[in-house]
Amino acid sequence: MTSAPATLDRIRGHLVGLRMPRALEVLEHLLRQLERGELSPIEAIDQLLDEELSLREGRRVKAALKMGRLLNIKTLTGFDFGFQPSLDRNRILTLAGLDFITRHEVVHFLGQPGCGKTHLAIALAVEAVKAGRSVYFTTLAELISSLAKAEREGNLRERIRFLCRPQLLVVDEIGYLPVVAGGGNLFFQLVNARYERGAMILTSNRGFAEWGEVFGDTVVATALLDRLLHHAVVVRIEGASYRLRRHADLLPDSAAARSITAPTPQQPRRRGRPPKYPQPAAAATE
Repeated sequence: MTSAPATLDRIRGHLVGLRMPRALEVLEHLLRQLERGELSPIEAIDQLLDEELSLREGRRVKAALKMGRLLNIKTLTGFDFGFQPSLDRNRILTLAGLDFITRHEVVHFLGQPGCGKTHLAIALAVEAVKAGRSVYFTTLAELISSLAKAEREGNLRERIRFLCRPQLLVVDEIGYLPVVAGGGNLFFQLVNARYERGAMILTSNRGFAEWGEVFGDTVVATALLDRLLHHAVVVRIEGASYRLRRHADLLPDSAAARSITAPTPQQPRRRGRPPKYPQPAAAATE
């Protein structure tokens, strides 16, 4: 018994040297449980290591969320599926299994503002981070701005290479703001670089048939859709805005009842200067 304090001091020193602060913090508590017979030696060791691993995993997830620009955290448990009856909960939970990332697929969330598109996109991204997948989140406006800046500075290839590294790229708010001239072409270059190499989640309040208007160029829009719909999962949310649920009586009837429609994209008429890439075949939906 006289050697016990010295042994404990060595254990504490080892935990400090191994940089295991959580294990050091719970050591005394676990020893008291062990002395009272509440834990077996093997259970005490298991719990000690589990506490340390949980701390490290929490730090890893926190750092990965920050690096992926996922600052406003949303979860699937926090999503009100009851408010959006058109949404198949099981389909979303299947997506949370993250097989779409392994298959390098593109998930499209379509719906009017406030229906939960961004919430679901972020929630799936969070699940990906927890599973050890690399993720990057951005809005379309921010993305095109960064690509345009890189092009002006002669670093476009490096910027596209950087955006191809994450296993999952989330692009939010397609269609909310006008795309600057040439922005669609820049976005196409990124999409083309990630095509069949990395998964994406896109959210939009505009149907695919309107993408020519969104990007200001029907040829570029067709080229984008050709790749973005080849290996795609399209989720249309028909419900109303969750944020405005308490004020629906203040909205015009047409606005309260409006929901997104996404017709099958038609081959648009070519206009303007031809792009520097061949005209792709019409996009096919799943």
